[in-house]
Amino acid sequence: MKFRPCIDIHNGVVKQIVGGTLDDSAAAGPVTNFTSDRPASYYATLYRRDGLTGGHVIKLGPGNDDAALDALGAWPGGLQIGGGIDDRNAAFWLNAGAEKVIVTSFVFSGGRIDMDRLKRLAGAVGRDRLVLDLSCRKRGGEYFIVTDRWQKFTEVSITAESLAFFAGYCSEFLIHAADVEGRCAGIEEPLVRFLGRHCHIPATYAGGIRSMDDIRLIDEAGTGRIDYTVGSALDIFGGIGVRYEELTGRKPD
Repeated sequence: MKFRPCIDIHNGVVKQIVGGTLDDSAAAGPVTNFTSDRPASYYATLYRRDGLTGGHVIKLGPGNDDAALDALGAWPGGLQIGGGIDDRNAAFWLNAGAEKVIVTSFVFSGGRIDMDRLKRLAGAVGRDRLVLDLSCRKRGGEYFIVTDRWQKFTEVSITAESLAFFAGYCSEFLIHAADVEGRCAGIEEPLVRFLGRHCHIPATYAGGIRSMDDIRLIDEAGTGRIDYTVGSALDIFGGIGVRYEELTGRKPD
């Protein structure tokens, strides 16, 4: 298990947002826990200094390309990129310095897996450079994959069979528990336990972490096999529950 850093970008600015509220059609907009006065490159440079690999830059909607390019330029080969990635623009982002591309919505159509798109994408970038974002929300006792900034449910649930199927096309998973994302109220422990038993490629969990106790719980529940990212609870994003120095052994400044 290791810490995977993140840079979430919304309207061109690094933010931490409550995941379930990320619906720009709402008049009030998403609930925001933190808005940075520093550019995306600041965080990328910090992660590069501390040798943190496998982190991700997520573009939360349009208007974020420049900030994402800023981050990739500061840590070339050290960060993955997600948000609006498809088979036509994936090569652009890899050439811009992304280690891998992260994809969700493109491989689903009408809430189902679009096999043609999935095969085209895997063929275009190669399995080793593709990450599938299987972020999910709970409904009827099951975790269903959600798309379009976690607002639309698909018909595909997180099962041992679906994880094994998707592992044939990508090198790792990124899985946000969208119902608890940004709430700092505890992790989706049943999901982490399930991933620990059934994920057979690298996977990163995100959502609900509020303290170091939650990180220890991820280690135990995930049998040491599930990586994690910390957002709103982390002090570099205005949080009070987890200190960057606790995770890396180095102070941010």
